[in-house]
Amino acid sequence: MERPFFSARYLVLLSAVVVFGTTSAAAHQSAPPPSAGSATAHQQGIYLVFPFENAGASPRLDWLGEGLEELTIQRLSGAGEQVYSHAGRLVELERYGLPRSSKLSRATMLHIGEDLDADFVVIGRFTVNGTSLTIESRILKLSPARLQPALRETGTLDSLMDLHTRLVWRMLSASDRNYALNLAEFTKRQRPLRLDAFEHYSRGLLASEDEARLRELREAARLEPEWPEPDFALGEAYFARRDCDSALPWYARVPKTHDRYVEAVFATGVCRLLLEQPDHAEEVFISLQEALKNNVVSGADLPEILNDLAIARARQGKTAAAQNDFRRAVELDPDEDDYPFNLGLLALQTNDASAAAGYFREAAEREPDNPEDRALLILSLEKAGRKNEADQEHEAANETFGPNGVPTIRLDAKNETMARLHRIKTELDVTTLRAEIESGGSPASATAFDSSSDTPVTHIRRGRQELSAGHADVAEEEFRAVLAVDPSSAAAHRGLAEIDRRQGRMDDAVKELQASLDARDSAVVRTMLAKIYLEQKKPDLARAEVQKALKLAPNYAEAKQLLEHLQNYKASEKKPGGGAQ
Repeated sequence: MERPFFSARYLVLLSAVVVFGTTSAAAHQSAPPPSAGSATAHQQGIYLVFPFENAGASPRLDWLGEGLEELTIQRLSGAGEQVYSHAGRLVELERYGLPRSSKLSRATMLHIGEDLDADFVVIGRFTVNGTSLTIESRILKLSPARLQPALRETGTLDSLMDLHTRLVWRMLSASDRNYALNLAEFTKRQRPLRLDAFEHYSRGLLASEDEARLRELREAARLEPEWPEPDFALGEAYFARRDCDSALPWYARVPKTHDRYVEAVFATGVCRLLLEQPDHAEEVFISLQEALKNNVVSGADLPEILNDLAIARARQGKTAAAQNDFRRAVELDPDEDDYPFNLGLLALQTNDASAAAGYFREAAEREPDNPEDRALLILSLEKAGRKNEADQEHEAANETFGPNGVPTIRLDAKNETMARLHRIKTELDVTTLRAEIESGGSPASATAFDSSSDTPVTHIRRGRQELSAGHADVAEEEFRAVLAVDPSSAAAHRGLAEIDRRQGRMDDAVKELQASLDARDSAVVRTMLAKIYLEQKKPDLARAEVQKALKLAPNYAEAKQLLEHLQNYKASEKKPGGGAQ
């Protein structure tokens, strides 16, 4: 289900995700210190890279646009910088309702960068004249907003790899006069790649059809057998098709030192569940959990791992351990309805229908638009002998979803139905994990940073880290620190709105979201505001907001789904006999 609107779901921040036995901090520490004449050390930031524009080259070279984006990401990551992945950018475009092929204005890139808390946005273009290739790149600094001069490199197409390495190094050096690496040191940190393998890999990322994607990625893996990027991409491609037998060997080739290793291991555990191998799944999730704790995330848990570990244990009859894992996941993520839903299934499995009803009621409160949550609540109340409550819930569900909107669920004696109903988390939200690494091991330690270097961006980032870790009071202090110097900060008002919403102060959440919109219009914020209005039984206001959201972003999937739901919503909600509820 949807996470808080500021949490960039499934975004991967390369060089910031823990790997077994090492972290990105090791790469940072290995960099030589700045020269004695430097006034200050190199100040790292978070980069967001957009595809390079094809400014006159043949359409057959269109693959270079996203290819140069991916190559820039890898070069920055290889040098120890923190940078959002290609997949992360695509997810953010989807949130804005923009197709992946959209040509974005600099203002839109700036807004996306702000929403992702990036410090720098990298944009570029390329041209080809005969056999001569020219690549141009420039950095857009976000706080304060400033577009740096363009840098260019020209050479033959065959020299693309060396050409691009030199360009990225010049870009970093020009952006920060204290940048510590010289060109030779920077180059040494980069993985040598064959141009043909990179072309196949880039074409695989761009392919719209599964077979073409798999063919291109397999060829890239064949040409560069020691390069893990195609291996992970192939695992993801097969996993998306739920072809776990094919995905597992590719995930197994991802090395422990790779930025995406945690995700590869998590997907391996999910595959074991999907293949009905709960004992193997339990082993995978336990090993992942322990490795994360031992390396960086001191004592912290990720709710997706806990949820899937609990399912693996429940399927082996380890009920008490499964209950503990589910309950911890419920505590960690107060917005997700899947975790109390799974607890409800476990209670039904142990014939505790009253407890199950409580869990399903919590799930329905967390996600009022999910008819399955409501169906299991009604079923549990009936099994507990609470017929009047069940009838009331059924009537309310008919008002919300229509007479046929709630599914009929029948449980079998062997619990096979409940096994099918288990909600397995198939993707890992690394936001909390990233926050822990950025703060040196624990979200709470983020406040120990040197306050002399604090900026509104760092306050916002820490506030989101703290809220992701469940520290609402500390998060509120960070957001209010921003508003003290910038009362119109859209991001700070959004953060406070999320705190208010989590704590049930819906009117205050509405005021904060409206303040955020006054500062900067956003389809994402308007959709969130519409959902709060719907929870407050104000469908007309909700409809107005979601229509404004779709005017801003006509393809925004969440807004379209909400509008469809509102079209079926009965605004007056009458009691039997005509009285208003």
